[in-house]
Amino acid sequence: MRFRNALLLCGLAAAVTLAGCSSSSTSTPGERVATNAIFTSEYGAVEDNGYALPAIPISRVNEKYHRQIVDYATSEKPGTIVVNTPNRFLYYVLPGGKAVRYGIGVGKQGFAWQGEAYIAWKQEWPTWHPPQEMAARKPDVARYVKEGMGPGLKNPLGARALYLFNEKGQDTLFRLHGTPEWASIGTAASSGCIRLMNQDIIDLYKRVRPGRSARVVVQQ
Repeated sequence: MRFRNALLLCGLAAAVTLAGCSSSSTSTPGERVATNAIFTSEYGAVEDNGYALPAIPISRVNEKYHRQIVDYATSEKPGTIVVNTPNRFLYYVLPGGKAVRYGIGVGKQGFAWQGEAYIAWKQEWPTWHPPQEMAARKPDVARYVKEGMGPGLKNPLGARALYLFNEKGQDTLFRLHGTPEWASIGTAASSGCIRLMNQDIIDLYKRVRPGRSARVVVQQ
């Protein structure tokens, strides 16, 4: 297990409380892609637990970052999440050599991380607690260190968060989470955690069952 600069990367701390398809042929290393099911129509407005998520102007997001099913060559078991940081993709491994591929935003240079972990728990509409290190760099968020920023459309964790723990059962402070900043997908714009469009994190959240079998592999 290896995580680098763990306390600084994510800019997050654990909360104290807990359509139609078309075809595409974008491919990256590790994939054998012929025809993909691409879910471009799945980014409309969503009513979710009392929150009205706005539609994403998905035509302004590069099509390769739209959620899609791809042929994926991997030795990882179904249910594993593989984060390909350089190519800005997250894969949820399916049976039969397939995977659901999501576009992601990743950490800025100097905040990159890699290693293996598992999803210990997950949260709908989580509370955000920035760590002291982030508050020192950004005084405007210092007020959220103790009480946290409550759930909402402007919360940096978005509609869902998946919490990564190491093999010793310790919180790594890394998250897979939603974001209201859809334009950051495909970029290195976050402080280290992996962000997905809110409609995508909702889809991934439904697939994941927390526990040590919910393995996450982050590649640099």
